[in-house]
Amino acid sequence: MDSSKKMKSFPEEEKKGYDRDIWSIFKIMGEFVEGYDKLFQIGPCVSVFGSARSKPEDKYYKLASKVADKITDKGFGVITGGGPGIMEAGNSGASKSGGKSVGLGIDLPFEQGTNQFVDPDYTINFNYFFVRKVMFVKYAQGFVVFPGGFGTLDELFESLTLIQTRKISQIPIILFGSEYWGGLVDWMNNTMKEWGTISENDTDLFKVTDSTDEAVKIICDFYQREVPMPNFHF
Repeated sequence: MDSSKKMKSFPEEEKKGYDRDIWSIFKIMGEFVEGYDKLFQIGPCVSVFGSARSKPEDKYYKLASKVADKITDKGFGVITGGGPGIMEAGNSGASKSGGKSVGLGIDLPFEQGTNQFVDPDYTINFNYFFVRKVMFVKYAQGFVVFPGGFGTLDELFESLTLIQTRKISQIPIILFGSEYWGGLVDWMNNTMKEWGTISENDTDLFKVTDSTDEAVKIICDFYQREVPMPNFHF
């Protein structure tokens, strides 16, 4: 390789940024330790997530609250991202039934802390999305996924990928709202399978429903056969 074309090192002024990156490792470790410690003590929970833009008068806001109410009545806690919309609905339903209402918040410039229905004893705030996502997956015994945007899809597909690749054991994943999820499921069946980018049985990793009772039953039936425990066994 021509020495005149060798890649130059980063500018000297970037060293301060490098030092900050190194020290951020300790902040990341601290968030993992706090999250592991608190969530392990809370016990088995189900994650309810979906759009932060959903309003209390929206159909799916009301249904998410009802699902959370019924889930906590069966002895599970409810984990959400602690924010507005479907997250607030999930915490509202859990709080209403006297169940464990957990909020895994994220520091964002356009969101004002956790919603009012999160139990202060079960509140954890994160700086890093990826740490927060690990906590969702590690301590959730199932996912009820309501209509949502990019963040919802990100969490959904990461969970499906982890199960598909056997990085975690299979847990119930429920897509709530066939009118919203139907097009995506059709695309998986008619395009992804046809192109061979997923296996024929990969769509068995989730269920689609419009019934709050069925969503809760899917989770409860699963744990008649399996013992709830944290995922990611390193």
